[in-house]
Amino acid sequence: MKKKLNSIPLIFLTLAVIFLTAANLIAQDPEPPKSMDIYGFIMMDAGYNANQIHPDWFDVVRPTKLPTYENEYGTDGNFFFSVRQTRLGFKNYFETSKGVLKTQFEFEMFGTGVDAGQTTIRLRHAYAELGKIGVGQYWSPFMDIDVFPNTVEYWGPNGMVFFRNVQFRYMPIQGDTRMTIALERPGASADGGTFAERSELQNIRARFPLPDLSFEYRQAIDPGYIELAGIVRSMQWEDLDTIGVDYSGDAIGWGLNLSTNLKIGQNNVFRGQVVYGAGIQNYMNDAPVDVAIEDNKGVAIPMLGVVAFIDHNWNKKFSSALGWSMLDIANTNGQNYDAFSLGHYAVGNLMYYPAENVMMGVELQYATRDNYKDDATNPAYLKSTDIFKVQFSFKYNFAQAFYKK
Repeated sequence: MKKKLNSIPLIFLTLAVIFLTAANLIAQDPEPPKSMDIYGFIMMDAGYNANQIHPDWFDVVRPTKLPTYENEYGTDGNFFFSVRQTRLGFKNYFETSKGVLKTQFEFEMFGTGVDAGQTTIRLRHAYAELGKIGVGQYWSPFMDIDVFPNTVEYWGPNGMVFFRNVQFRYMPIQGDTRMTIALERPGASADGGTFAERSELQNIRARFPLPDLSFEYRQAIDPGYIELAGIVRSMQWEDLDTIGVDYSGDAIGWGLNLSTNLKIGQNNVFRGQVVYGAGIQNYMNDAPVDVAIEDNKGVAIPMLGVVAFIDHNWNKKFSSALGWSMLDIANTNGQNYDAFSLGHYAVGNLMYYPAENVMMGVELQYATRDNYKDDATNPAYLKSTDIFKVQFSFKYNFAQAFYKK
C-alpha cells in the first residue's frame, strides 16, 4: 500500500510532462495558409468649418480648393457630417506553380472626378502580384504611403506624393529593404492661363506616346528606413488646326522624392518627405496642373513639396499626431493672377481607443492658399486665404481571415 501511495506523485509528474509537451506541440503548429481576407472600416466624420472651401470638398482640407474671391463658396461657418471614408476590401491568395498569387480589390465611398462631392463607390486598389511581378491599380512607386500621418482628415498633407495608378511593376528586391521599377499610366493637365480663350489654342490635344517610368529604393535601417524614389515622363500636345501657326510642343516631367520613417524612443515616429521636380503635379496629393505657358511656350511647372509629422503614443488608449506640410509652385509668366502658388497644411489631434478596433478622435486642421499675383482692379479678389476646421471622427475596423483546409 505504501508503495502505491509513493507512485501517485510520479504519475502526476508524468501526466504534467505529457500535457506540457502536447501544449507546446500545439503552440508550434504553423498557422494554415490564408485563402482570403475581408477587411475595412465604418467611419463617420463630423465637424465645423469656420471658413469656406469648395462644396464638393466640404469634409476635407485642400489648399487648392480654398476660395479666391470673397464668399465664392457662400458664407463662413458650416457644420458637416460624412461617412465617405468608409472602406471595404478583399485579399485573396492562390497557390500556383510559380508561388502564391496575391490579389487585392478595395474601394471606398469618397467620390472624386465626375462624382466629386458624392457618397459613392470609388476604386482604390485592383491589383495582382505573383513573385516579383505586379499588375493593376496600386500605389505608385514614386509615392511612399508610410509617410501618411495618423490623422482623421481624409485628404492628407498637400505636399505629399500620393497617387494610385495603373501600372506594371517589377520588384527585384522585396522585404524591409526593397526596390521597385514600374511603367505607369501616363496623364497630365495644363493651364492655358492668359491664353486659354484664344481661338487658335482650342484644337490642341494632349498626347502621351510613352508610359511614365518610376522607381523606388528603400533601405531599412535600425530606427526605420530611408527611401529614394524618382519618376520621368513624356508629355506632348498637338495642334490639330492645320491653319496658321503650329502650337504643338512637348515637355519632360521629372521628380525625386526622399522620404523616411524614423522611430524616436519607444513612443514616437517621425514621418518626413521632400519632393522636387517639374511636371509631376499629377502625382501630388493636392496640386494644380503639370504644364503652363512660359514666354509663349508650354513648359513643365517646377514645384517643391515637404511633409513633416510626429506620431506619438501617450499609452495604449491615447495617441496624437502633429505636423505640417507645404506645396510651393513656381508659377509661369503665362498663368493668370489667381493661379495657385503656395499652400500650407497643418494638423494636430488626440485619438482615443476605448476598445479593440474602435477609435474616436478630435482634430484641429488649418490650411492656407496664396495665389500668383495681386489684382488691384477686383476688390473681391483674395490673393491669400485660409481655413480652420475642427473635426470629430468615429471609426470601427473589421477584419475576417479565411484559411485553407
